Amino acid sequence: MQESTDQTSDARWSELISPQYSAATTTLCLGVALFAFNGFLVSTSLPTAVREIGGLALISWAFTLYLVLSIVGGASGALLKGKLGPRRALVGAALVFLVGTLIAAFASSMTEVLVGRALQGLGEGVIAAICYALIPELFPSRLVAKVFGAEAVVWAIAAFGGPLVAGILTETVSWRAAFLVNVPMALIFITLVFRIVPRSSAETGSLSVPFLRLAAIGGGIMLVALAGIMQTLTMEVLFVAGAAAVLAAVVIMDRRSRTPLFPSDAFALTSTVGIGLWVVLLMPIAQASTSVYLVMTLQNLWGYGPTMAGAFSASFAVAWSTIAILVANIQDPRRRSWLIRLGPTLLVTGLAVLVLGFSADLPLVVLAGQMSIGAGFGVSWGFLSQSVMEAARDGERDRASALLPTLQSAGYAIGAAVAGLVANAANYPQATSQDALRDATMTIFAVSTMIGLAALIAGFALPFRKKTVFAADCLNS
Repeated sequence: MQESTDQTSDARWSELISPQYSAATTTLCLGVALFAFNGFLVSTSLPTAVREIGGLALISWAFTLYLVLSIVGGASGALLKGKLGPRRALVGAALVFLVGTLIAAFASSMTEVLVGRALQGLGEGVIAAICYALIPELFPSRLVAKVFGAEAVVWAIAAFGGPLVAGILTETVSWRAAFLVNVPMALIFITLVFRIVPRSSAETGSLSVPFLRLAAIGGGIMLVALAGIMQTLTMEVLFVAGAAAVLAAVVIMDRRSRTPLFPSDAFALTSTVGIGLWVVLLMPIAQASTSVYLVMTLQNLWGYGPTMAGAFSASFAVAWSTIAILVANIQDPRRRSWLIRLGPTLLVTGLAVLVLGFSADLPLVVLAGQMSIGAGFGVSWGFLSQSVMEAARDGERDRASALLPTLQSAGYAIGAAVAGLVANAANYPQATSQDALRDATMTIFAVSTMIGLAALIAGFALPFRKKTVFAADCLNS
């Protein structure tokens, strides 16, 4: 690989909205927004939908099927980009997402909602993966950290604006209107794709889809999701262990395949890509417990209302986006490498502070811990993702880049299952006193802290290669 010249000192935020990059920035951020806003829109409006069309027993599957299919779609993203070309793959995925949105919005039963949500997940998984893979093609390396900073801002806006918009539309119009917010966003996205994303770059030959591996990925994530509804701890452990075995087998099978989904050194313990992907997986696994149990605990332990508890939870997104913006100007490779290591450090610190805050009944300490976790992602995620992209072998950058958002989603799914397993072992659901609830909560976050330590070790073991030239660097040289 070629080394890049140091063109980074003049990187400016204003370049993202300059005529050269504004459409590309908007396209990729809108791809992220489809994923981010959709999640918040649905979670807010779906309970109202259930009251109208029924199907309360199936409501959790509206999220489970979306998650499983989004991970399957993400795993196939690089393959589809290579075989169909990025433009056709993105437009096709957006149309699948759009059809799913319309089916869910006009559903007359929960079964139809589930079909729509599955199609939404499949389409959005491909969109997120290809949008990541396009970053090195559309932006020079000096702007990549700023692109990730902009995407973090989109997430923060979605965290606050999504529930608000969905709530207003659901109360004043209909839950269907909240679902339909995705339609204009998807149409704008398709229009921008036609304008920005190149038509070419499709490989010759027929499209060979590795259905077995994709089905195994879906099955593994489904086992993770099913673990959360098992009635006994033994069954939960068996389902999580089974999921781990299936997903590990997929990685092994993929290394021997002629149509790989992953980079050849995925999860290897000797390469930047391999160890970097471990960090990408482990950090969300550790953090997922706060997404599942923080709001619930604040309400049940300290009597917080939904707004205050939600504000505590949203401080994670605020800290992430704020710190991501502040550090995006740092271009020195040595400082970036230390910021990547600082990320898991702040994650572990924040989780440990949560344990301390709940043990001492100090809400402000809990808030500080949650913000430390968000800062950990903000300070490192963009640089970590860019390091994996830059270190990928020739011909494998699409696969490495596309795997990043997919692995992040898988990490959250696995982390939620592990947190549920720990919660049940600690008798969190059966806690009837404040002391019992506090002890169970501390156990959940203590285990998450230990998982975070694994991410910290991987972060410090991460080797850093010399910077490489992205396609966009060549176009601008």
